[in-house]
Amino acid sequence: MCSHKRRNALGSPLLVWILLSTGMKRILAAGFLGWMAFALPAAEQRINQEGRILGSLAVVTNAILFNTANADAVVAAMQVFPVTNPWNECISNRPVLANSDAMIAQINSSVGASHRKLFLFQEMNYVLAPDSQSRQQIGFFNYPDESDLDGGTGTNGLYPIPLNLPIEGWPSQTGNQTLTQWQTNNDGSDRHAIIVAPGSGSIWETWETTLVGTNWTASNGAKFNLNTNALRPDGWTSADAAGFPMFPALVRYDECERGMVEHACRLVVVHTRDAHIYPATHNTSGYTGANYPAMGQRLRLKAGFAIPTNWTREEKALLLGLKKYGAMVADNSSSFFSISITPDDRWPPNAFSDIASTGIGITNFEVIQTTGPTEGPRSPGAPVATAGADQTAPFGVPIQLQGAVQFSNVAPTILWNLYSGPGTVTFDDPTLTNTAARFSAPGVYTLELSADDGVHAVAYDAVVITLTNLINMSVAWTGMTVNLSWAGGTPPFVVEEAGTLQSGVWSGVVTTSLQNASLALTNKADFFRIRGR
Repeated sequence: MCSHKRRNALGSPLLVWILLSTGMKRILAAGFLGWMAFALPAAEQRINQEGRILGSLAVVTNAILFNTANADAVVAAMQVFPVTNPWNECISNRPVLANSDAMIAQINSSVGASHRKLFLFQEMNYVLAPDSQSRQQIGFFNYPDESDLDGGTGTNGLYPIPLNLPIEGWPSQTGNQTLTQWQTNNDGSDRHAIIVAPGSGSIWETWETTLVGTNWTASNGAKFNLNTNALRPDGWTSADAAGFPMFPALVRYDECERGMVEHACRLVVVHTRDAHIYPATHNTSGYTGANYPAMGQRLRLKAGFAIPTNWTREEKALLLGLKKYGAMVADNSSSFFSISITPDDRWPPNAFSDIASTGIGITNFEVIQTTGPTEGPRSPGAPVATAGADQTAPFGVPIQLQGAVQFSNVAPTILWNLYSGPGTVTFDDPTLTNTAARFSAPGVYTLELSADDGVHAVAYDAVVITLTNLINMSVAWTGMTVNLSWAGGTPPFVVEEAGTLQSGVWSGVVTTSLQNASLALTNKADFFRIRGR
């Protein structure tokens, strides 16, 4: 499934209507205030591969640096590649490669005795650019024939480069240098740069990027469409040796603070063999032995690795991601087994200190059997979940959920879960699409229905249940006075009056924090209603 949908709809209040008329020698009264349960046509929202509701994507109007709260909010609402994309593929249940132990031993041997653990390097950063960002010429001096010129000519690309384009390592790894100084300081390092346009869903990535005077230069450049699973032409490199995009693989501040890295990571090893496997498109000249990993080889942290409970939130988020989504070999290094995290100056000082000091040995990883372009989540027959129409109803009444799941392969595991709300939810049977839900408190709840067949991306859909306090009212009168009393609801209460039931203008006649009121009858017909907070 390339997208998951959530529905929204509004309920309509059913108020207490009271018709009082002494002139006609009659009194009509109703004694109920609640909410009518019905649904309007639903607006759709997106749910990502982790089951997280993404919300509305903000429109970017100015270039936003990665290490800001504004960037966090935008990226958190992005679907970075479809949920079926390899970067978003859950591989926790994939079988282990037959020669996994031998490949891990080779990787371990290649790094040398002092580096036989996972290293985390603060490397790539990014900038979010508006779709209207002006284009700048950038000259490609090494691989223009494998670069996306994107409207440029000859060996020059035409990229939407903002003035605040950050270069790899800034700011946490570049000392006191300003961004402008680091843009022009060609120190001979990798100097990757990433531009993300959330509106169009495009990214541009370059390697060995430097501003020379007023002209940008780079070794090469690659453009990716975040809305598709399309790859670069086979044999083409990118800013990464494997032909990969880097942006979807970066360990970001915002996701670690939420508690889960929701994608595969970028893995660098010392030696690779002369081959690449899906979704890689390029490999460096390497070794021929079958136990050397190929570009695109996928590893995961073993399920049996016990994540210490006293490690930091950031470390736990990364390691949970490595168990579920793993990491793909993207490049070579001189002597490290490493993953790239953003050089964000907001990382707490001890964010990854346990991994750095205690360490996670390479032998805690295993190599899995990867899926191809039409396998796994990209194969036909993915389940589709529908959570049903949103509902609004009085609190205290069981809500009948009307979900549905379509599938054509193995029957998926179905599960209802509470996504958010002010209280708890008890399902009669959470494994049935149609079941009753009972809530512990009034308020707005989001429930999520999932269908997991163990092959495709988990299908998600959500339904919003709004539960209001029920007001039960009784009416009594004595002579020219009517006495109202009620139970339930939340004060303050307002008794309002109008001359007709269809009136759009209601006047408050009594405001009280009590649950009773007395009204003097007049010689005309009036309608009254009671509102709680």
